[in-house]
Formats: sequence, structure tokens, C-alpha cells
Amino acid sequence: MNLTLIVILAVVVVLALYTTLIYNNLVRLKHTVAKAWSNIDVALKQRHDELPKLVNVCKRYMRHEQETLTRVVAARGEVLAAQNAGDVRDLGRAETALRAGLDRLFALAESYPDLKADRGFQQLSQRISQLEDTIADRRELYNESVNLNNVRIEQFPDVFVARMFGFLAADLLEFEAARKDVDIAKLFA
Repeated sequence: MNLTLIVILAVVVVLALYTTLIYNNLVRLKHTVAKAWSNIDVALKQRHDELPKLVNVCKRYMRHEQETLTRVVAARGEVLAAQNAGDVRDLGRAETALRAGLDRLFALAESYPDLKADRGFQQLSQRISQLEDTIADRRELYNESVNLNNVRIEQFPDVFVARMFGFLAADLLEFEAARKDVDIAKLFA
């Protein structure tokens, strides 16, 4: 056998193994993003199931706050639609609206002592707060997975394998409310 042929075969084998290694790493990252999204999805569904219960408890006490309750219900529907469509950008916008509605609802609850004292309201608001924390934690993990995936498919030489096999960048899950500055003067007023 010719030495040149052996060198060429060795180079081809090394390139094939290296390409396989890159491909497998990209597959792992893609599935990590999907798993992280699934974890967010579970928490969103749990919260989605709790919101009607909270709204029903509030309706008994908040006769004059129908607009706020309607906003929460509408935002809940928008979150579900975005979630079912798998649209991360729309989900971020819908989540922002839902969180604003929930903030308003909990702020209004302060004006209703009977509602604040209601055991069902206390349990549901605590459960929703816990789910909000869970969603925030899972969102952080999801965004980290997305970032790792997106960086990897743009790095050399991974970009060639990513393009060859159709690996795509994923969208970060962003909530606009998280970007707003806190009005500290309002907190001490």
C-alpha cells in the first residue's frame, strides 16, 4: 500500500470521527434545550390550572374589579395559545401581560381584607407564587441551554456540521417585566 493512501485514509477517518463527535454534541445540546423547554411547559401548565381557581375566589369578593379579573383570564389564554404554538417570543409577551395582571390582582387584594383572610385565596396565591419562582428558575436554565446551543452552532468548526445537518438557533425566553427598574421611592411611600 502506498504511504500517501494510508495518510489520506487516516485523515478521512479522523475527520469522520471528529465530525461525528461534533454532531453528537450538537444533538445533545438540542435535546437539552428541548428538555429545558419541557420543564418550563410543565410549570406553566400547573400555573395555568391554578389561575381559574384564584380568579373564582377573587370574584366572590371583588365585584368592582372585573376589568382586572378579565385581563388575567385573557392573558392566561394568550399564554396557553403561545405555549401550544411553541412560540417562545409570543410566550414572553403573553407572560409579561399575565404577570402584570397578577401583580395588579394581588395589589387589589390588599384592599379586600375578607379576601386576604380567605384560606383558599391564601393557598392559591402562595401556590402561584411558588410556581412563579419555579418558572423563573426553569427559564434561567432554559436560556442557559439556548445560549450554549446557539454559541456552539456558530463556532468554528461546529458551524459547518450544524449547517450541514440543519441545526438551528433557538430563541431565548424573555419577559419584559424583568427589565423594568424598580421604583424605590414608591416602595417607601
